[in-house]
Amino acid sequence: MKHALITGASRGLGRALARALAAEGWALTLTARSEEDLHSAAFDLDASTDVAAIAGDVADPAHRARLAEAAPRLDLLVNNASGLGPTPLPALAGYPLDGLRDLFETNVIAPLALIQATLPALRESGGAVLNISSDAAVEPYEGWGGYGATKAALDQVSNVLAVEEPDVAVWWVDPGEMRTRMLADAVGAEEAAAAPEPETVAPALLRLVAARPASGRFTRDALE
Repeated sequence: MKHALITGASRGLGRALARALAAEGWALTLTARSEEDLHSAAFDLDASTDVAAIAGDVADPAHRARLAEAAPRLDLLVNNASGLGPTPLPALAGYPLDGLRDLFETNVIAPLALIQATLPALRESGGAVLNISSDAAVEPYEGWGGYGATKAALDQVSNVLAVEEPDVAVWWVDPGEMRTRMLADAVGAEEAAAAPEPETVAPALLRLVAARPASGRFTRDALE
């Protein structure tokens, strides 16, 4: 049975991908900050596969250590947990620098640290890392400078990791806009309601994992 560790798994894309992998028989270790939401997600899947739910913040080194210990055999790490930063989204001219530091800690440092913690298991299994990116990493959207900068950094971390770890597949994927709480916080509930549900994106990620292409950056459109 293959084993995946998914961060940010309590809702949105993380929860949708967990459901899709469970349907394919994957064992799962799920994590998110909200214990109540996380255990709700795990409860939904418990009858279909082996699921461990470990609540905590991926920016916390002790929590990352617990996750790595809980997944000594690992085939897929999904770095999906992400922060948006201050809202309303501020222009870079007035972006609060403490908030930007916190955002880099969550969106760049934490994913890399979790990769470091789980690389021995991923190397042993010939596994894969899936980092969730954004079109804000490559497009100049007004107000999205802080978030976009963190995703651009995560893209480059992924790019270099792919060269340094040839036996581990590394994919960084722009899933496009989705009807999530984060998007609603950024653009408002009415505009976010017009975006596709995360459940429509999860099958594309499932195809990526199954096909196991060479390391690289992908968009949802390219995977459909």
